[in-house]
Amino acid sequence: MRRFAWLPAYGYLTMGVVAWTAGVVPLHAAEQSAGVRFDIPAQSLATALIAFGKQANVQVLTAGQTVEALRSHTVDDTLAPDAALARLLEGTNMSFTFVDKRTVVVKPSALASAPLPKRSPSAETTTTLLPPIQAIGLVGRDAEFMADVSGGPGRMLSDPLDVPQSVSVVTQSLLQSEQVQTIADAIRNVAGAQYVDGTGGLPIFGVRGFVAGNGMTDGMSNHILGVGDYPPMIGVERVEVPKGPQAILGDTSANNNFGGLINVILKKPQSDPIHRLTFSVGEHGEKQLGLDLAGPLDANKSLTYRLIVNGDVADRTPQGMRGQRNRYVAPSIGWSTPNTTFIAGLSWMMNRMPIPDHTVLLGTSLGTASPAGLLLDNPNDHTSVETRRLFYMLEHRFNDTWTFRSRAQYVRESMDLQRWVMVNTQPSGDLTAVAQQVRSSDTYYTLQNDLVADFGRGWMQHTVMLGFDYSRIQVGSSIDAFGNGGLGMPYNIFTGGALPTPVSQLSPDDYANGYSSGNPWRTESGLFLQDQIHFGDRLQALLAWRRTSYRLDTTHPDGTPWNLHRVRWVPNFGLVYKLTPDISLYANTSNGFQAYTDLGNNGRPLPPSLSRQIETGTKLDLFQHRARLTVAAYRIMLDHSYDQNSSQPPYPIVAGPGQSNQGFEIEFSGRVAPGLDLSSAYTRASVRNNDGTPATGQSRQLFNLWASYRFQNGLLHGFGAAGGVAARGRSLGQLSSGDTIDIPGQARVDMNVFYRARRWSVTLGVKNLLDRHLYSPYSPTFNETFLPLDSFVPLDRHRTYLLSGTVDF
Repeated sequence: MRRFAWLPAYGYLTMGVVAWTAGVVPLHAAEQSAGVRFDIPAQSLATALIAFGKQANVQVLTAGQTVEALRSHTVDDTLAPDAALARLLEGTNMSFTFVDKRTVVVKPSALASAPLPKRSPSAETTTTLLPPIQAIGLVGRDAEFMADVSGGPGRMLSDPLDVPQSVSVVTQSLLQSEQVQTIADAIRNVAGAQYVDGTGGLPIFGVRGFVAGNGMTDGMSNHILGVGDYPPMIGVERVEVPKGPQAILGDTSANNNFGGLINVILKKPQSDPIHRLTFSVGEHGEKQLGLDLAGPLDANKSLTYRLIVNGDVADRTPQGMRGQRNRYVAPSIGWSTPNTTFIAGLSWMMNRMPIPDHTVLLGTSLGTASPAGLLLDNPNDHTSVETRRLFYMLEHRFNDTWTFRSRAQYVRESMDLQRWVMVNTQPSGDLTAVAQQVRSSDTYYTLQNDLVADFGRGWMQHTVMLGFDYSRIQVGSSIDAFGNGGLGMPYNIFTGGALPTPVSQLSPDDYANGYSSGNPWRTESGLFLQDQIHFGDRLQALLAWRRTSYRLDTTHPDGTPWNLHRVRWVPNFGLVYKLTPDISLYANTSNGFQAYTDLGNNGRPLPPSLSRQIETGTKLDLFQHRARLTVAAYRIMLDHSYDQNSSQPPYPIVAGPGQSNQGFEIEFSGRVAPGLDLSSAYTRASVRNNDGTPATGQSRQLFNLWASYRFQNGLLHGFGAAGGVAARGRSLGQLSSGDTIDIPGQARVDMNVFYRARRWSVTLGVKNLLDRHLYSPYSPTFNETFLPLDSFVPLDRHRTYLLSGTVDF
């Protein structure tokens, strides 16, 4: 009990913040003036009703047909609540009745003729709470930097104040304001999240002190281990980061998702027409051109489409690596009726990425790093990843109670990497250069089916979900080959000249490890049961259980088969208490586990890692529902991790020490004044290894601030400026010798100026404005191949310029 003494203390602090805020926020609609300021853009009627309920400070009830398939009108005015709701529902064939001053029932107009009696404390009513949003492909209309809905542990979209968990959302407006070019740039806005450029050019994410793995796409797990390629930002609607262990979602296959995961929400077909051209030009020959098309295919707008095409190239990186070539094509089609929504699509992505700019440590500190301008590796070293994806998403509402949802994806991914690995570095620049090639071809498919029921009367109502999911993952073929038997060749980075192409150093006798075709297969299936219970209009409980069954089919080192089948139960529990419609307190406990495909020293698979998180916090909607503040405190306990056991082939691994991570996070996003939008995140975290060894890779403090201002009138109307800082505290790195090195805290400043017209926009941005040498916060020895490296420290050292824009036609 002593270990959790800080949690009650934080609870008192939270209560103090909430008590202060409650004192300045109206508690009842009756206390408001007759006119209320509403700002509800045209959007799905489901999300519009949530926004209306919060802005009018009333409880919205619905008793009847689906509302997710309907669209609302814009309400941007100061109106009485009944007038605002009437305008919202125009043309939807829905009507409303105020049961009392704080409760309104929305129902089909055909049912409106039956008058509803006034409610008394003892009266029973059959109306039901507006359930959490379940419509597939629905994101809603974010209010600039503030998200209107978010996902979480419940596999459904909900009002963020109703989710008993910290879920960070990077909205489309924030992505555009920052000129975000990659998913890695997007997560800078998330409290507790960091990333490092991997040795092959693909980002490696960390959330709350743990590697986040490959995350999800549209809520479906990306199961390939160690690749994690992502689509270009033109195809991304938003980025969500649910915090804490995510085994409840079925994401147990990749790289210890104990601190959270990255869920990328892709753009979907829609009835509102879009014809947009995007472009960007950078100073090192970076050129990007993309096309985003969407709209209806028939007169009644039930059939819709989306087509996204994108290509970008770059002549060279600041350090001189060459050959960036990325291509992306993603067509999809949608069909919707009042009770059914279906979306299907495919995508093809081919990314060729140069090895990231980096330095080599010639000693035991960053002060011994090789000169930043020195080109290492061969200029043409690169990673190529080709990804093909097919998917569908289906939702059908049978009646007022029952809804069925199904979604699936099939992905084939191949990777080809060539580079030089540098080991045994000396202060003179002498080292051993090892040629490396990695080729892999992987396949996985995921299927999710959910049956949802909304029922209940009076003060207790339920949203129950019964789900089943299945995934099958195969490393079809993989080879990790090292030149000269892995021994390499002598080389001096100052006098050795340009390194040749790595493949020229390989021979048939060179050491290679990896999986032969068809091994290992991994199969996972799970049963998911969840009950979201509403106790009146203030208290909610979320109970969830998942039974995961996983099977590993692989071989011992001597070639004999090995089959392992295990079952694991994962429970989650969360509570939300609404002090007012704008303020919620929440707490949760969540559990996770990670099953490993690797074999240990005894030739058997390693035991799974088990984790548990305890989290408490508060969420507040501020500035007339245009901004949101989230404060969270957490503690994550991990029983054991995995660690390298040998620096010699075949590099066996064994179970390593567990960890205890605890932290405090604050996030704010939204509009604070006309034209002024802010996004900010602060994290203070502490990571401790259970065996007393120093924890590496986690900065104790992280801070991010981004502000954007757009002039509202006058000669400067349409012009604006934006800027911000991303900073982190010191962290520890670890050398292959086991020694730790200090990685100092650093800050990066970016800014841009822009002009936005009705049909076009243009932005000129500057990255790393102060031209600082920025190093990775993670250990320089961290790499995907378990080699004992001190030779890869990602570096971002140059001020860069980017011109980007959009044209609607």
